[in-house]
Amino acid sequence: MDDENLLPIGALAERTGLSVKAIRFYSDKGIVPATSHSPAGYRLYDVAALARLELVRTLRELDIDLATVRRVLAGETSLAEVAAAHAAALEVQIRALRLRRSVLAAVANRGATPREMDLMHKLVNLSDAERRRFVHDFVDDTFGGVDANPAMVELLRSTMPELPEDATPAQVEAWMELVELVQDNDFRDAVRRMAEYQAAQRADGDTTGLHHDLTETVRETVGRALAAGIAPDSVQARAVVATLTAGYARTFGKADDDRLKAWILERLEVADDPRVTRYWQLVAALNGWPPLPDPGPVFAWFGQALRAGRP
Repeated sequence: MDDENLLPIGALAERTGLSVKAIRFYSDKGIVPATSHSPAGYRLYDVAALARLELVRTLRELDIDLATVRRVLAGETSLAEVAAAHAAALEVQIRALRLRRSVLAAVANRGATPREMDLMHKLVNLSDAERRRFVHDFVDDTFGGVDANPAMVELLRSTMPELPEDATPAQVEAWMELVELVQDNDFRDAVRRMAEYQAAQRADGDTTGLHHDLTETVRETVGRALAAGIAPDSVQARAVVATLTAGYARTFGKADDDRLKAWILERLEVADDPRVTRYWQLVAALNGWPPLPDPGPVFAWFGQALRAGRP
């Protein structure tokens, strides 16, 4: 090529935005060698070298290492492959930054101590599999070794909470609270007793599952009674109880009598732990479900009404 069409290093620096020092570095490393030299020994570059340097600048601005840049220029790997790999790496970095931002916001919201902040940061930066292990261990410990309701065990495992990639500060706090809850031995003991009760019921022939429809009927029926201001020991409450006990009798294949009322009360007392409700509320917050209402007032009213109606 005629030297008149070649660019000296200073002109090349102006065209590419790179410093003369950087161009010399790339030339010395053989990444973009000089096309030729002037009679005085100055480096000269052609249009192809200009294009290579602009590509090098772009790749380096994207934090792509020199070894990879060299492979791209040598045709050993495609630009598309490099872009895909670095896009994936950047996605991981972005997720980490989002989590750090959420951790800091959560610390600010709750006034966490340095120890809590350190623990929070460690927990949210675990892998998804490591985070799931906390709840899996909880389920294994509380339901393992007993013939509890398999539908309940499946529900617990299938709703395993995930910390979202773009977790909000509230979800970071929910994750912290959930981990603390499932590691609480007193809570584990309480859930274990529920599992053992379910096993005893199954041994007596109860294989009826989770009873979502019946539970929803109780919530709706008692909810209307609460909204109407009906006291659990009133005459009106007896009609509500009669409707619900009839539903229990149909669901479980039992006689609708005083023994059924005593049995329902036993079930309500075994399940009466606000920490269970809190567990599901935290799971809902982490999984992005609609907020779960507290069923405590509904089942408290139902229990009081059952006791008031017993002979």
